[in-house]
Amino acid sequence: MSETRLPFKEMCATFDVTPRTLRYYEYIELISPEREGRSRFYGPKEIARMTLILRGRKFGFALEEIRQWLLIYEHEGTEAQMRAWIELADRQLSELADQKAQLEDTMQELQALRDDTVASLP
Repeated sequence: MSETRLPFKEMCATFDVTPRTLRYYEYIELISPEREGRSRFYGPKEIARMTLILRGRKFGFALEEIRQWLLIYEHEGTEAQMRAWIELADRQLSELADQKAQLEDTMQELQALRDDTVASLP
């Protein structure tokens, strides 16, 4: 049975990322495709890593945090990676809650100013 391997363009299309993004992820060593001449191919490991990278970005994690988290798996295994993930998730949840509170305050202030402006019109 053959392993799934995606060429560069197909990897971009599959994950809806630009070629520039994919090359940058390679440059900062988040992913490492197999190379055959000038062609790049992404196997199951790189596909899984890309899924985790994009999920991390969706949740607001910095690329360096994601890179460090992926390195934990390579050096210390799944359990250590899961423990690190819990710490990262707790920290990010707290930060997102703070951002949400700030956003709600800003929205209330904007609404009050808007309402005052409407009330001042003849």
